[in-house]
Amino acid sequence: MATLVLTVAGGALGGPVGAALGAALGRTVDREWLSDAGTRTGPRLTDLAVQTSSYGTQIPRLFGTMRVAGTVIWSTDLIESSSTTDGGKGQPDTTRYSYSASFAVLLSARRIRTVRRIWADGKLLRGAAGDLKSRCAALRIHDGGEAQAPDPLIASLETTGRTPAHRGSAYVVFEALQLADFGNRIPSLTFEVEADAGAVDLGSIAGDVSDGAICGTADFGLAGFSAYGSDMRGVITRLSDATGSWFVRDGGAVRWMRGPGEAAVLTDPGARPAGERGDATRRSIAAASSAADRVLVRHYDPARDYQAGVQQAVRHRCGAHRTEQIELPAVLGAVEARTLAEMALARADLGRERRRVALDWTKIDILPGSRVRLSGEPGQWHVAGWSLEAMTLILDLVRIAPPEPVAAATSGRVAAAPDLTIGATVLAPFELPLVRDELYATPQLAIVAAGQGAGWRSAALLLDDGAAGAWRPIGATALPAVIGTVANVPGTAPSALEDRRTAFEVELLHERMALTQADTDALDGGGNLALAGDELLQFAEAEQIGPRRWRLRRLWRGRRGTEHATGRQKAGDRFALLSADTVKLVGTDLSTLGRDVSVQASGVGDSKGPVEAVARIDGRSLLPPGPVHLRWRQSGEGDVVLTWARRSRLGWRWIDGADVPLGEEAERYLVSLRRGDGRSSEIEVGGPSHTIPAVERPAEPFTVAVRQIGAHGRSLPASTTIA
Repeated sequence: MATLVLTVAGGALGGPVGAALGAALGRTVDREWLSDAGTRTGPRLTDLAVQTSSYGTQIPRLFGTMRVAGTVIWSTDLIESSSTTDGGKGQPDTTRYSYSASFAVLLSARRIRTVRRIWADGKLLRGAAGDLKSRCAALRIHDGGEAQAPDPLIASLETTGRTPAHRGSAYVVFEALQLADFGNRIPSLTFEVEADAGAVDLGSIAGDVSDGAICGTADFGLAGFSAYGSDMRGVITRLSDATGSWFVRDGGAVRWMRGPGEAAVLTDPGARPAGERGDATRRSIAAASSAADRVLVRHYDPARDYQAGVQQAVRHRCGAHRTEQIELPAVLGAVEARTLAEMALARADLGRERRRVALDWTKIDILPGSRVRLSGEPGQWHVAGWSLEAMTLILDLVRIAPPEPVAAATSGRVAAAPDLTIGATVLAPFELPLVRDELYATPQLAIVAAGQGAGWRSAALLLDDGAAGAWRPIGATALPAVIGTVANVPGTAPSALEDRRTAFEVELLHERMALTQADTDALDGGGNLALAGDELLQFAEAEQIGPRRWRLRRLWRGRRGTEHATGRQKAGDRFALLSADTVKLVGTDLSTLGRDVSVQASGVGDSKGPVEAVARIDGRSLLPPGPVHLRWRQSGEGDVVLTWARRSRLGWRWIDGADVPLGEEAERYLVSLRRGDGRSSEIEVGGPSHTIPAVERPAEPFTVAVRQIGAHGRSLPASTTIA
């Protein structure tokens, strides 16, 4: 820092000498802000890491764009809520408790533009698009303007007239934030705050924190900075030390200076000696070991979601083994931080050389902090010491480092919290076909769901099946499913052979959804089972042919008794990949058979209200599958002998080669005969065969249909035409 020493004998000064001294006195560096006497404590990076709620905590002044923790300044107690889920017929109800809280977090002691992303316990709570990842009734941002009104929630819960507006300070209010995602406690929050648009010059920062005492442009911008702590002089000192800046009094203001610029040329060292040998100029160079050979710059790295980064510069010098560490609570990219370290290392090297110059007192207008050049020598110097002794002006000069070239650097491997949009819930309810080897007593409603964005995780569900006469809660959805729509009709194919002709295409809900391959063993174990329209099918090959479009090949068609739906799909029908962890199964009342039931979902991304979908209950989860291998032959007497194979709701994999379990109260079939003239007849039989006597056989071709009779109704028919 520049110093001023006056040693003048005699009384009051007057005339031109007095005027010059008065000007010098008026233009010395302002000691209130820039004196180096004592220790100045600037902000540290760790000050921004942990959210606090302590009384008297210092609130930072934010510049540019920063990530800060903030201070909780108001909160409610935890609010408990309970919900009871109907367990269904024969099952107990389940009561679950959840907790929420409302609170306010103070962010900046100066006005801001907005709040961007928010992290909770290190995970994104609010994305770059402004979408909340957890349920919250409202999030309000108060920018700290002078016309700022009290928050309506705080005002409604506090004594009338006692709610502060916090004008001049920016804060956010969370209203009824659900805490289930955070262990039923208020999480540790950090905020990406945009205080100013674009980078902010160091001179502007210094001017703000000094309340206008410092002005000027430093030609060095920061993407973000936190002026933190009670000692604002320490903030300015840290900025000037880190960037190689200094200050000079210019008229009535203190101006920020940095790097080479307009400089006065010293051509005449004067007549008075400055050195011990009578020289007018004295030069000194400190030992190489006195300067740092390694400089570390710790900073906030935007490429690492503003987490702390470190860049270093190293110059190996003989005898030098000293490391200088610069902690700068500023947002710097890796390249900027590395360049700053290289500049600091260059200043440390050049700073070993000092000059003391003695000038005639008439040069008194060369100010402390001014740039100067020595005639006949390259480079520039700045005046670090200024004294007037016995009418001789003595200047202590320090070299000014030229700008360093931009250094190459990288932020390293970054594992940022994913910012996945949640989007609205997409719901696909349907009565579950015979997927599991279980006998159900009531219709089974399957619910698969996902979101329009890849960040969707779950939604709360309500069911209206007409049994209770109102909506009833049925818990939450299962894990996100892979769902979409049928893009082209796959055509018909036999269910007993692998379909290698069809190229079946589907359009998935969003680009982050994917399908995988499956070998024969995986398919035999139930892998890659999907519902396309009303057909259950499996696929061995899946090829992505567009951002959301997939082509499926090597298909196993008409699985689990759905061969009747093969080839009946149309473009736009639902497609859902089924697995145990993505299907929620809900039992409905028997009275729903033949009727529609409604399902309602409400998730974090459903800002427009709950999503509702309807499913038809036709009994496919209760009815036996239709018979197969229906054949006929004619006996020697002209009788028609019908035979078929029974199928069951159990034993689909047919592991031991024996007959599958019956799965019904009794084995019964309804055989229907329809003549060409429209007349029909029916007969119930107790086994997988039936004979039509020759005397009852119609003369013209006729159709025979066989249905298995189950406990809750008849199966789909197996049919054949007899000529």
